[in-house]
Amino acid sequence: MNEVAFVIIGRNEGPRLSLAIDSVLRQTPRAVYVDSGSSDGSVALAERRGLPVVELDPRFPFTPARARNAGLAWLVRDDPGLAFVHFIDGDCELVPGWLDHALSALRADGELAAACGRRRERDPHASPYNRLRDFEWDSSGNAARACGGDMLFRVAPFRSVGGFREDLIAGEEPDLCCRIRRCGWTIRQLDMDATIHDAAMTRFSQWWQHNRRTGYALAEGLALRGTFDPALRRRVMRNVIWAMPPMWLFWPVLWTRVCLRGGPLLASFTTLGKLPHFQGQLDYWRRRRKPRFAETGPLIEYK
Repeated sequence: MNEVAFVIIGRNEGPRLSLAIDSVLRQTPRAVYVDSGSSDGSVALAERRGLPVVELDPRFPFTPARARNAGLAWLVRDDPGLAFVHFIDGDCELVPGWLDHALSALRADGELAAACGRRRERDPHASPYNRLRDFEWDSSGNAARACGGDMLFRVAPFRSVGGFREDLIAGEEPDLCCRIRRCGWTIRQLDMDATIHDAAMTRFSQWWQHNRRTGYALAEGLALRGTFDPALRRRVMRNVIWAMPPMWLFWPVLWTRVCLRGGPLLASFTTLGKLPHFQGQLDYWRRRRKPRFAETGPLIEYK
């Protein structure tokens, strides 16, 4: 399968990285691993599996976007005619059959730039936070505005828009997909499982940090593409409104509305999640006011 290659990215993923690499190598030997400053032996693990490794320069901020761009740059230097690239995070395992399904979709539709499938959590019952992540991934096949971290891209449109913005600490996928769609390409969510994800989220503090990062990405996304995405503006403003103390009196109304759709667990954490979302938005707006705003913000990690 010479027309497609994989970029696997990771940072201290431990045994999860081994599963990710093995699942890819069962599909194709054409893959590169990009490491963002791991200290757990991830580089040595990838090398033992026979993968070429790109280690990002630690003098510059680590971001998933930077890692993915570096991986594709390495691949096209080796093979300038590469047609498709599949990105996968080091905490995910590729589902058998997904790659062929996604390739068929892109081959059949010349206007389709990227395809993604459904992520599933490896152990959704390990914690309520894992169950929430599994709910997040739940979607059906349709035209999509953005893909997640595991997706198959046609290389030409990806490179034509300059790839991922490397200064984004989160939300790099919807930003890229917005730029690709503005050039006339389409993105599709296929109705098939693509990867098994291991959130390993067992503590409330992890859930809070994850939602804080989401809020940061939403505020930054609004600044970058709010003109083209009215729904994003509405989402950011809803976070601001619901996080205000006077609105806490109306949280039971929000809770009930969400509960009718997704049950009490989702309702409770969706309602409470307005606070870390708003915190993340404030983090971005404060940083934007600083004189050295152009620099990449600090990573907000939850693992």
